Amino acid sequence: MAAREADAEQAPADGGRVTITEIARQAGVSVPTVSRVVNGRSDVSPQTRARVEDLLRLHGYRRRPATSATRAALLDLVFNSLDSPWAVEIIRGVEEAAHTAGVGTVVSAIHGRSGDAREWMRNLRARASDGVILVTSALEPVLYEELRILGVPLVVVDPAGSPALDAPTIGAANWSGGMAATEHLLALGHRRIGLIAGPPRLLCSRARLDGYRTALESADLTLDDTLVVPGDFHPESGFTGCNTLLDLPEPPTAVFAASDQMALGAIEALRRRGLRVPEDMSVVGFDDLPEVRWSAPPLTTVRQPLADMGKLAVRTVLRLARGEQPDSPRVELGTELVVRSSTAPAS
Repeated sequence: MAAREADAEQAPADGGRVTITEIARQAGVSVPTVSRVVNGRSDVSPQTRARVEDLLRLHGYRRRPATSATRAALLDLVFNSLDSPWAVEIIRGVEEAAHTAGVGTVVSAIHGRSGDAREWMRNLRARASDGVILVTSALEPVLYEELRILGVPLVVVDPAGSPALDAPTIGAANWSGGMAATEHLLALGHRRIGLIAGPPRLLCSRARLDGYRTALESADLTLDDTLVVPGDFHPESGFTGCNTLLDLPEPPTAVFAASDQMALGAIEALRRRGLRVPEDMSVVGFDDLPEVRWSAPPLTTVRQPLADMGKLAVRTVLRLARGEQPDSPRVELGTELVVRSSTAPAS
């Protein structure tokens, strides 16, 4: 394990929570100085060391247990939520790579809530986790800063926004995947193509929308904003979004749903209206989750290598834990259009 700038855990006796940044403020020194004191570095004056040590004791800080110098022994895998088969595929890849490396994993969900994220951070310090894989989630800046101070390596999978701390990111080629899905429908003769988009806060959602828009522009078609409806990657939003599209004065003849689960919701909306897929409307998804090959009809979709993304995240965070740098700070794995029975030529 590379030397860490700081390696501390706090457990204030009064149950409160004081950050290392606050310790530095009270001591009148910089955060790196507190980090050096925590790690027992010699390049701190005796007077400053004594002042900082007094504050550390006052607030109940304890040094984290030492870990192996050659590998990480425990990784934290953190999702915003775990209520999707998409998350299961990521976990499958992470677990396989971690098992091969002899590393344990702890899976958590923070649900986008500040309290949950802070509780997770307290637990991370307590178990002295040696690396974090953050999936489609965002942390408060103070928590990113605390990870940096603690020296815990961080890798971000499918970043929710701009990555913090210059952390390496791993994703899929969402733009080209969105373009491939739309081009497939265009090649089948569809000209009114609806999009059930993902959450706009996510980079992957915006990239899939951009791919859809680019394909339309390349076909000399003007983007009709009424054909783009919001979704949240869950089946209910696909059901609602498809109904919104069907209620238009001129409904689309095809729908690209930005996730497989939304595509399945769209197919259910069509079924309840007595419409057939693909005879009355073609449907394309995104993800290629295992269950969609068994849907009725089997779903045409864009495959993103979710398990491979999880495996690469483990390999990357282990390299960081050894003090090495990844080959590239930004990695996009390729996507692939998988054509099944849910798409057909426009009537």
